[in-house]
Amino acid sequence: MWLVVIGVVLLGLKLAAFGPVASWSWWSVPLPFVGALFWWQLSDQMGWTTRAAQRLDKQRQARRRAARIESMGRRPLQARYGDSQFDTNVSVDAIGRAGPVTLPQAPPRTGSERP
Repeated sequence: MWLVVIGVVLLGLKLAAFGPVASWSWWSVPLPFVGALFWWQLSDQMGWTTRAAQRLDKQRQARRRAARIESMGRRPLQARYGDSQFDTNVSVDAIGRAGPVTLPQAPPRTGSERP
């Protein structure tokens, strides 16, 4: 993409006859466009563009899935480890304050009780 931007800038400078680009040969101005074509061909052959597109699709799918789960009133699954929003060691009380999880304690047993 940067090569295309550089090519457009050089083409504009050549057409406006501005700066040192005005004295350059016309063959040197479209070289960034040729470089962009070669770069895109190489990235397509190496599979970089396909992997990038698949990564974006997976991210969009995960966001849609989390939004659907949240719209049903459920908490989404932990997206990554260590995310404090989904920490399982924190509970929320009735007011909405987060605190450590406290489990109810069973009363102490005496010898006369049957299990």
